[in-house]
Amino acid sequence: MNPNCSKMRTISFVQQKAELANNETQVFDFEGTLLRSTSLFPYFMLVAFEAGGILRSVILFLSYPLVWLVGEDQLGLKIMVFLCFFGIRKDTFRTGSAVLPKFFLEDIRGEIFEALMCYERTVATSQLPRIMVENFLKDYLGVEAVMARELKSFSGFFLGVYEKNNPNKISSYKINGGTKGRNINNKCTGMVDSNHIEFIDQGQLHQQFKEVCLADENRNCHVLSREKYPKPLIFHDGRLAFRPTLVSSLVLFIWLPFGLFLCLLRFTIGIALPLNVSAPILALSGTRTTISRPQSTVSLVHSEEKKKGMLYVCNHRTLLDPLYVSIVLGKPLSTVTYSLSRLSETVSPIKTIRLTRDREKDREKMNKLLSLGNLVVCPEGTTCREPYLLRFSPLFAELAANIVPVAIDVKVSMFYGTTASGYKCLDPFFHFMNPNPTYTIKFLEMLQQSQTCLGGGKSKIEVANFVQKEICKALGFVCTSMTRKDKYLVLAGNEGVSSCNNCHQ
Repeated sequence: MNPNCSKMRTISFVQQKAELANNETQVFDFEGTLLRSTSLFPYFMLVAFEAGGILRSVILFLSYPLVWLVGEDQLGLKIMVFLCFFGIRKDTFRTGSAVLPKFFLEDIRGEIFEALMCYERTVATSQLPRIMVENFLKDYLGVEAVMARELKSFSGFFLGVYEKNNPNKISSYKINGGTKGRNINNKCTGMVDSNHIEFIDQGQLHQQFKEVCLADENRNCHVLSREKYPKPLIFHDGRLAFRPTLVSSLVLFIWLPFGLFLCLLRFTIGIALPLNVSAPILALSGTRTTISRPQSTVSLVHSEEKKKGMLYVCNHRTLLDPLYVSIVLGKPLSTVTYSLSRLSETVSPIKTIRLTRDREKDREKMNKLLSLGNLVVCPEGTTCREPYLLRFSPLFAELAANIVPVAIDVKVSMFYGTTASGYKCLDPFFHFMNPNPTYTIKFLEMLQQSQTCLGGGKSKIEVANFVQKEICKALGFVCTSMTRKDKYLVLAGNEGVSSCNNCHQ
């Protein structure tokens, strides 16, 4: 770096916020300035595992010594791109929009983010392929333009190599603004990472920017808190529940054989043995269940004198929610769900009925089940991993006066037992592959008759919204108006309806 250059200086986020001109454009290096991590390996591992499978991720892991030897910034980057993308279908690749945003948000340097948000316009440059970063930068950070390289493809498949264009020619790049583009040459401030300045053509930088700011070298600054996310992270997909660094990836591959054995053992116990016998054995295997019951003396189970059973209304975290409710109550229950896989329907220890999305037929089915005993429903219609509740379908409110809200939360350390774009039949297996999957179940007070449709004349929407708010309050979650359709449009690019019974719920 030229020490005599007055146009390049190191600046802290506090200084920068104080010196900003709001009508300026900030061009920043995404990996070098905004991310706390100094390695891109975890993001490529996520692509390899989620888009390519376990074998591809193992190959990437074993190749990392070579990547480290040649350097991640140069040839090593090209090696990781090739190993992760070669042979992947272009039209089905959704890791960049459905999986990576969660991990990017959890890796953002809070101070730098606050500085960038003070600018009216921001433009990001990235070493990563455009398909990995563009969706996150535009949708979650509000970046106007992304300068990143495209990947070559042939017959709809990625070839694993970059196109030959140069994304660093900022002088000819324009930001879309209304009907006319705004040329940003010599009208913007550039922010780069001081650790990578040696790789940059400084003469070109000074021609393109009126000032170049070097971001602080300290990457141990605070992580961006969830409350400051520019866009709430409600939906995300993928199986990995942790950031796969080099060390944690090694732990993953060591655990997989043990996890598979433990999963098959738990699954067999849950299917073959009665619920009252399997529950304590599953607890000994490492599964954890925390239970909270209301202090009232009102019974939570169906009695012979009642014409209808109890209707348990739960938020939806995994496919196993009704099973855990049944285990906790110590009574066999029935449950209803949408688009259940044939495998899950066959091996379920409790009676599971598939709904048709025809309101009249579904109401008839649920009424029949309630006349036979207790019923569990999940009105969200799909699972949500984050601390949010989706909109509750009001159908359940028309069916019974004995409604018990049930608040459910699930904690996993290695794998998510839900998916939007993968095979739904594998969800229970991935859940049970976790070392210590934890279920928290809170039975809330049964709704008073005056709060129901049948007993109090409330509208079904009022009852559904009330139950949603009560469950949210018990869990400390946030209510939303998002629906199952919204989730699948974000994560899978469809409305969640598929002819393949194993794919979606």
